[in-house]
Amino acid sequence: MATPGNYVLDIYRGDSYRWQFRLWEDVAKTIPVDLDNVIAEAEIRDKPSGTKVTAMVCTVTVPNIIDIHLDAVKSSALTIAKGVWDLQLTYENEDVATVLVGAVNITADVTESGAEEIARRR
Repeated sequence: MATPGNYVLDIYRGDSYRWQFRLWEDVAKTIPVDLDNVIAEAEIRDKPSGTKVTAMVCTVTVPNIIDIHLDAVKSSALTIAKGVWDLQLTYENEDVATVLVGAVNITADVTESGAEEIARRR
């Protein structure tokens, strides 16, 4: 398995985010990574192995696309200013590969809707 790539998440607390990643076997981006039957998981933590965990929703689209979503409720619950995140893939044979890692920078919001307020509006 290759060394994970690096991608920084800059988050304004309380906002919704969607990221899309296309994974390639080669530098020329001509051979897509086969994500058939792969489970993708991504989390934000206060530090590696930290206890403050925010899971993000990952959706795999074959052959090589992973969409990650952080909704406003989870974003508004982030109480840290800096953290870390990664994207891990679990293959059908139970091999695990971390493909992306990075820092998380969280800017405090001015208009604080709060998780309860957002949920109440739904």
